[in-house]
Amino acid sequence: MTIIRIDEHRCRLGEGPTWDADNGRLIWVDINAAELHAVRPDGMGRKRWSLPDRVGSMGLAESGRFVVALTKGVHLFDPETGMLDLIAPIEADIPHTRLNDGKVGPDGAFWVGTMDERPDRQPIGALYRVTVDGKVEVKLEGMKVSNGLAWTADGRTMFYSDSRGPWIDRFDFDPSTGAMFNRTRIATLQDAEGRPDGGACDMDGCYWSAGVSAGVLNRFDRNGKLLARIALPVAAPTMPCFGGPDMRTLYITSLTDGVSQERLAAYPWTGNLIALDAGAVGAPVAKFKGA
Repeated sequence: MTIIRIDEHRCRLGEGPTWDADNGRLIWVDINAAELHAVRPDGMGRKRWSLPDRVGSMGLAESGRFVVALTKGVHLFDPETGMLDLIAPIEADIPHTRLNDGKVGPDGAFWVGTMDERPDRQPIGALYRVTVDGKVEVKLEGMKVSNGLAWTADGRTMFYSDSRGPWIDRFDFDPSTGAMFNRTRIATLQDAEGRPDGGACDMDGCYWSAGVSAGVLNRFDRNGKLLARIALPVAAPTMPCFGGPDMRTLYITSLTDGVSQERLAAYPWTGNLIALDAGAVGAPVAKFKGA
């Protein structure tokens, strides 16, 4: 399998890759650098935006703006003007948490979770559904590191993980209302297997999970059967994203913060944006409705 490096910028905590089909580019975040990055698949057209706070995740809005999760709130960001407008504060009264993995769901809402930033990772995080009018709905509670949001192409199945659970769950999903039900645990993964970080779905209904602790990408069927485990040339992959004109390319971000110098030397592409031919077609991700 051929894996290539798309961009040589080394992120501290690369996350949240999102395919922008309208502009033929990939956008991702560097959480700890408080930055957004964009580049075309050929490595050209590079852009970088600095934000006033750490940015955990992002999605595309119908207007061409971005919906972004900063440390304690969800905002709309205009990449042309740099204007940032608060939609809703989240957990502003909880000092030890920040917003983490987020994605626009098939219901057009922005789904985003929180995590405990302390080393012992207590189960104080939650999963939220946020709409453009500022309505915030708590969907799940009791997570250590909320992560892994992804939906199947028909919008009827949602996958979700807790990186310190460390588990992956599947839910039935109603794309018209955002209701989730029939929760089923499909996998529990330890360090050597790749604790679950960010995720993506393909058109076959399978779930691709970044195994952040093992330098791998895991592909599961809907019931949690491991279909493939791909070794990656990065020490700590954080999230896969399907993109490209045919949606057959998997783009993968990774992190460098906290990785030993020995590991960074052994995996020099760690922190860079990499890509591979997935051998599958990705499910498209929706846009933030009404914004």
